[in-house]
Amino acid sequence: MKLQVQPKLIIHGGAGSSLHGKGGVEAVRKSLYKVVEEVYSLLCSGASAKEAVVLGCQMLEDNPCFNAGTGSVLQSDGQIRMSASLMDGTTQSFSGVINISRVKNPIDLAQALQSSPDRVLSDYGAAELARELQIPSYNALTDLRLQEWIQERQENFQRAMAGVVAEPELVESSNARRGTIGVVALDTHGKLAVGTSTGGKGFERIGRVSDSAMPAGNYATRYAAVSCTGIGEDIIDECLAPRIVVRVTDGMSLQEAMQRSFAEASQHQRDFGAIALDASGAIAWGKTSQVLLAAFHDGEKFGDTLEIPEGTEVGCIENVELGIRG
Repeated sequence: MKLQVQPKLIIHGGAGSSLHGKGGVEAVRKSLYKVVEEVYSLLCSGASAKEAVVLGCQMLEDNPCFNAGTGSVLQSDGQIRMSASLMDGTTQSFSGVINISRVKNPIDLAQALQSSPDRVLSDYGAAELARELQIPSYNALTDLRLQEWIQERQENFQRAMAGVVAEPELVESSNARRGTIGVVALDTHGKLAVGTSTGGKGFERIGRVSDSAMPAGNYATRYAAVSCTGIGEDIIDECLAPRIVVRVTDGMSLQEAMQRSFAEASQHQRDFGAIALDASGAIAWGKTSQVLLAAFHDGEKFGDTLEIPEGTEVGCIENVELGIRG
């Protein structure tokens, strides 16, 4: 019988301000675990890492609790502009869309561009691609995001809204949380893939580009894959995802690569988080922010990072069985 790798999966729904109250934590945990359960089942059925990543991103984009797809935040002019990217670790093919509007799942466009000679498209080009693919027009606006924008407009956009976790007191009944989403998967063939999607940081200058559609925030080789979340400009300044992946590719363990990269980030007072997998099946996460909304399946059980201590924190689950099953 051909040996196969035990699949592994980790996802995130943002990083930033503290979650207030146990009810908030449990609501986010339930949302994340639902995605992990369905995507991990797909991996166990033999699906590719890239297929699993796309499904996970679609599910998270469709959940209005997160700032990607449905429920994306509004920019300063009251418009929604979303960005997403996908990277196949085996082929090292990166593709993405920047500031796309009126589509339900930006990750679908990133997937469509995987085999294209032009693999990253912005606004008008991405919109034209959506038309070519006959993707229906879609309004991603939710009442919560509109209320946030109206409130900020009344205050002349004086309050910084770059934090990726919405305060529950904003709309108590909604249990809304704001955060970039990301998925990293290792499939039964030992291949890695990663995807990241976002609605931006909210109330930003028109034309601002997120790290989510750059290798800085979403990167993979056949050795490791990383998805980032948090303050996009901080992620870009650290070139965080490729920094971690290159260190693993050059021989450092995933845990060492995460620890060194986050120690450097802490010295620069960055505000972000990251999730990662390596080819051995090790699962890792790190944050300099107060909270990281991440959940994973290590091949045996679910786990999450919702209640780890505030401040810089790196966690890693090594694959002691080397990821092999008959």
